[in-house]
This record gives sequence, structure tokens and C-alpha cells, in this order.
Amino acid sequence: MRMKLGRPDLAAHAERFDVPPAAEDFGVTFLGVSSLLFDDGDTAVMTDGFFSRPSLLRVALGRLAPDEARIGSALTRLRLDRDNGVRRLAAVIPVHTHFDHVMDSATVALRTGALLAGGRSAANVGRGAGLAEDRIHVVTPHEPMPLGAFTLTFVESEHCPPDRFPGTITEPLTPPAKASAYRCGEAWSVFVEHASGRTALVQGSAGYRPGALDGRRADVAYLGVGQLGVQDEEYIRTYWAQTVRAVGARRVVLVHWDDFFRPLDEPLRALPYAGDDLDVTMRVLARLAHQDRVALHLPRLWRREDPWVGLR
Repeated sequence: MRMKLGRPDLAAHAERFDVPPAAEDFGVTFLGVSSLLFDDGDTAVMTDGFFSRPSLLRVALGRLAPDEARIGSALTRLRLDRDNGVRRLAAVIPVHTHFDHVMDSATVALRTGALLAGGRSAANVGRGAGLAEDRIHVVTPHEPMPLGAFTLTFVESEHCPPDRFPGTITEPLTPPAKASAYRCGEAWSVFVEHASGRTALVQGSAGYRPGALDGRRADVAYLGVGQLGVQDEEYIRTYWAQTVRAVGARRVVLVHWDDFFRPLDEPLRALPYAGDDLDVTMRVLARLAHQDRVALHLPRLWRREDPWVGLR
């Protein structure tokens, strides 16, 4: 079979970039891949915090290290840098430990004073970056973790197939390191609850553990779709059932669809067909969302949004 060239055109899905903007202090900001900033004006929590976004050539042939300039620029723009920020970043939460999720997490924690919270693999990334033990929190699955008005709960999940770098990180990982050193580690479904009543599921990878989310509830699901478009339709339908339907989400915002080898100061574009097919993902998920009467959206980069508008 001949490989399909090119990449999906985001303009074909332009009407989906319509998550309501945040009008209050509370907002969620999409930062590419599965990086999300939940912020209530006093406290903030961030998934992944991946800003370096090295080129494909460097990922394939070189060694990777956090890009301090790109990280600093992003934190300044978000007003989170400890020297210039006005809000407190309480925790950085890697959803798993592939480089496009965890590589910058410890550096973000170092620069903001945040905790690095995740599995044992994430803890070893933190140790390799020089993060003090009192700034590393190895989470206990299903045990609520309070942070200001937020409560986080971690549920074990799986990475979307194929997992190119499976396994755990068993020793401190000091950059620069090859991409293959960033093994998947523990994959998480993360529930974010706020004292205002807002609830969200962050499913950073398009994998699932059957039945793991049954009995839990979230009004909004941030649904990772990286590699989902190259799965068969039965897998996509099951993924939706095991995440969106399982938690009763009424609005779904898709993440992990952008080409993460491209820096954030350039317009986002979809991953190429060689690795994913966003058009297939959108076609199948749009049918499922219509069937279940669920609002389906794509987020805008850097914009504070409030996906709970109209749901409360």
C-alpha cells in the first residue's frame, strides 16, 4: 500500500475551534500536544508543560534537552515564571513520560516552584533534572490530591498503540538523552475538580484501560487523539465509550493532534498522514458526538477558554 503524503488541512475543521472564551477568572489554556493550564486566578495546575518541541531530525538522530529559551518565553507569556509571574503554579502533571509530554516538566517545576506530580517514571525525570525530593510527588492512584481549590485524581490508563518506547524509567534521567530514553512509564487519566463545581477528565493519550473510568463523572473531557486516526473504527468507537461515555461528559475538547515538531511561535498544523489522520478521527468522533448529543471542539492555542459555559 502506498503511503499517503501530506497532512490534514485544519481549515476543513475550522468550525470546531469554538470553545467558549473564558469570561471569569477560571480558564483552561491549550498549549499544544496535551499541555493544558487550568487556572482560577489564584492557583494553577498544568499537564505536561511541553514547550521545547525539538525538530523531527533532532528527535530521530540527536539527544534531547529542554530548551530554556522556549520554556522561558512560554512561562512569561502565561505569567507563570517565578521571577515575573502573578499566579501560583501548584503542580506540573505529566500524563506519561514520553519526551513530548515529560521532557520539560521538571524544568517548568524548577522555574515556577511547582510540584512535579505523577508516577515513578516522572519522579526519575525530576531527579535527573535536579528537582529536590520535596518537590516531587509520586501519586497514589484513586487518592484525591488537593491543590488550592483544585482536587486531582489519577487513574491508571494505557498508551495508544503503538507505544514506540514502552517500559518504565527506573533511574534518574539526565538530559541530554535520546528520545528512546523517555519510556512511556505510567499512563494516567487525570480528573480535575474545582471548588466551583467544574469537573474535567484529561485523557492525554488515546489509550484506555477497560472499565477503569466506570462510576466516575466529568462534565468536560479533554481527549487525546494522537495516533487515533490510524486505528480501526472499532478501536475509535471503543475509546469514546471507555472515556467520554464512561464519565458522562457533555463537552469534548480534542488535544494531541498538532505537529509537535513545530515550535509554538509558528501556526499549529496537524500531524502528517504518515503518523496520524485527523480527518478520520474527526469523521468518526463527529458521528459519535452527534449520536450522544455531546459538543465536540478543537481548542485554540494560548486562548483562555471555559468549556463549562452552558453546562452549569
